[in-house]
Amino acid sequence: MRKKGKAGLIIFIIVLVLAVGCGVGYYFWERQKPAEAVEKFLTSVQQMDFTAMESMLQSNDLSALDNADIRNDVYAEFFKSINGKMTYEIRRNDFDIQNGTARITARIRYVDGSDIYKETVSEFLRQIVSKAFSGESLTEEDTQARLASILSEKAASLDDKFSETDIVYPVIKTTDQWKIVSLDEETVKLMSANFKSVEDEISQSLADAQSDGSTPQTPAAAEGDTIDMSAEKFSIRYTRHVVTNDFAGSPCLLVYYDYTNNGSTASSAMVDVNLQAYQNGNALNAAIPETNESAIDQFMSEIEPGQTVNVCQAFSLGDMSDVTLQAGEAFSFGGGQTKSQILKLQ
Repeated sequence: MRKKGKAGLIIFIIVLVLAVGCGVGYYFWERQKPAEAVEKFLTSVQQMDFTAMESMLQSNDLSALDNADIRNDVYAEFFKSINGKMTYEIRRNDFDIQNGTARITARIRYVDGSDIYKETVSEFLRQIVSKAFSGESLTEEDTQARLASILSEKAASLDDKFSETDIVYPVIKTTDQWKIVSLDEETVKLMSANFKSVEDEISQSLADAQSDGSTPQTPAAAEGDTIDMSAEKFSIRYTRHVVTNDFAGSPCLLVYYDYTNNGSTASSAMVDVNLQAYQNGNALNAAIPETNESAIDQFMSEIEPGQTVNVCQAFSLGDMSDVTLQAGEAFSFGGGQTKSQILKLQ
């Protein structure tokens, strides 16, 4: 009887160990499922496979991607090249087997397209202004195609800049599989190569420029400073200035400078250069001289890459006190290069 009792105890222990082992095995097997779901989702992000992405979301909602034009066919080539360079690593798995939920933390390294977008917006605005003054009109389709072309060109010419972020994905067990609850804003942001950050910066810059009651700050300049600068798209060099009258007989200032097109396409000083004049703490308005000045026509005319012309800009004067000029790059977000100079009018 004792032998039978011992045998029964051994069998019971073996069954218990197997049961516990199976339970532990099931736990760890099930624990990997939410992490695998996030891995599958992020792989579909890399591949821009929207069908697979949607299937991994409990909400089945990818509409947030459309707000960033990520599913727009015009920009498909750009976004595919960007997201194909994204990498990820699962860093943490907070698993709750009883509630059928988990929180999966993924560290994601992705292309930060801030520089690409800034360069693209600047170049796009330059081209649009140039086309507008040449009398050429663009359809919405033409405009999108031009923007997409510039995006791809800038992405290919600029070095990749990467950013890292940790995203916590809430995952839930559904009837058939584990799924991410919904598409989050951070994932949309990285898929759009940080467009949201650039959008905020541009909006803030425009808001600052258009704020009511703001007083323009006269740029700092020392005696002897001369506007002589070279940027990627152009070079300019101050040559002379003249005080004359505008069409109404009021005094105005004519500023002459050499403009060189350093770009790869035809352009003009009007499109590339931002020249401002300040007197007594106030920004001076543009003026129309009383006599025709061919250099003003040259300011508006396109020239071919490598060419140089002497151009002129006119400003209304309040009096004959000193004028401070500041030259910079038109359509340059984040400030860009500037040069200043003091002009003695008498």
